[in-house]
Amino acid sequence: MTSWRPDPGQLSRPIYLSLVEQFGRAIAEGLLQEGERLPTHRQLAYELGISVQTVSRAYEELMRRGLASGEVGRGTFVRLGAEEHSPPYIPERVAEVIDLSMLKPVLEARHVDLFRAGAAAVAGSMPDRAITSFRSNVVYASHRPAALAWLRRCGIDPGERDVQITNGATAAIAVSVMTALPPGSTIATEVFTHHTLLPLARYLGIQVRGVAMDEEGIIPTELERLCREGDISALALLPNGAGPTAAFMSLGRREAIARIARHYNLWLIENDAWGPLIADRPPPFATLAPERTFYFTSFTKITVPALRIAYLLTPERLLASALNRHLVTNWMASSLIAELARQWVVDGTADELVRWQRQALARRQRDAAAVLGDICYTSHEQGLHLWLPLPEGRSESDFVSFARLRGVAVAPGSSFHAGAQPSPPGIRVSVGSTGADELRTGLGIIASLYRGAPEPALLTL
Repeated sequence: MTSWRPDPGQLSRPIYLSLVEQFGRAIAEGLLQEGERLPTHRQLAYELGISVQTVSRAYEELMRRGLASGEVGRGTFVRLGAEEHSPPYIPERVAEVIDLSMLKPVLEARHVDLFRAGAAAVAGSMPDRAITSFRSNVVYASHRPAALAWLRRCGIDPGERDVQITNGATAAIAVSVMTALPPGSTIATEVFTHHTLLPLARYLGIQVRGVAMDEEGIIPTELERLCREGDISALALLPNGAGPTAAFMSLGRREAIARIARHYNLWLIENDAWGPLIADRPPPFATLAPERTFYFTSFTKITVPALRIAYLLTPERLLASALNRHLVTNWMASSLIAELARQWVVDGTADELVRWQRQALARRQRDAAAVLGDICYTSHEQGLHLWLPLPEGRSESDFVSFARLRGVAVAPGSSFHAGAQPSPPGIRVSVGSTGADELRTGLGIIASLYRGAPEPALLTL
């Protein structure tokens, strides 16, 4: 255990944030080293003359900032934040917290009932080969028509192309990046991108370049400038409102980016995790530039989180490589869950749940507009979240911390930022991750924090 201790004479209100700052400085100055165990909550509270709850909040904030990690039964340990990427969401759901940090669909009891009944029916009727085989071409022989039908619902006519079935969008991202980019190469992406892309690229030895954005996403002239200045091999995209800033790309913008990709020979990695959720979408890049596009869509954000299956289309000349990358990272997708996805596509359950989700999210977005009033934010009327830029001079970290102190968890924009310069402060707020009443309450707290300083009651903690 470390011998360094915070100075109680330097604590100021709110005490837990002051404590976090002292720990942060000690780590930056080398007074605390990677792997050192911090004092127990009770011990530090006794030594500093503060409450155990205050220490618990400080340690939780250290973990959120990537400066500490908790191990059940062992304690809390120093972790150098630069070595690991902190997720934007709180790691565990706490009963008293309104969690607007985790991106989830709106869910009711009927979703649980549908999944349980579907899983039981599928388990009882699965063919023997789906239970006993290790060979994906045997297990998934009957899945291809359903996958192709679902891709057509997403605006793609895949013809007779092969479709890979992966364990959700995260596995599809990994397969696509590993196939398109060798170590040492560079991928471009929106300056605010999918949070898992950043640590994945770092683990694989791939450089990430963030491209400036507007309300439609990547600005073509900025992308072309980066291509001229550096050796960009691929471009990762979230064109349909699923990115943290809810940017939605027009057909003209997509066509301009497809032209740049062809001119500079870029692979395109199109993350369409929401699939057909957003109605009346422009054609995907997989239609505009099929020869160079890795496209994947999944079910977790539009049906139920447990349906962790994605369909991945790969440029035909890289199909064998993609199959091998999937083999070494996942072997093959879970046959039980894949079978349930196939069944829901065939019998219409997936379509029904998508239609229901559209309507539910539209209601949530109307509630958000009513609560936030004149506060400027971006969202899509059928989207799972909204993006709230913070006014100039407001600290993103402080805003997130004060919201958490008031019992609301939100996702900091810095968790999604891929640029070399500090990111403009902003927060992502999920509208589907909790009940409608809790959402309105949480948004009300966010609105009050946005419009003014924290209430005096906060400063007594």
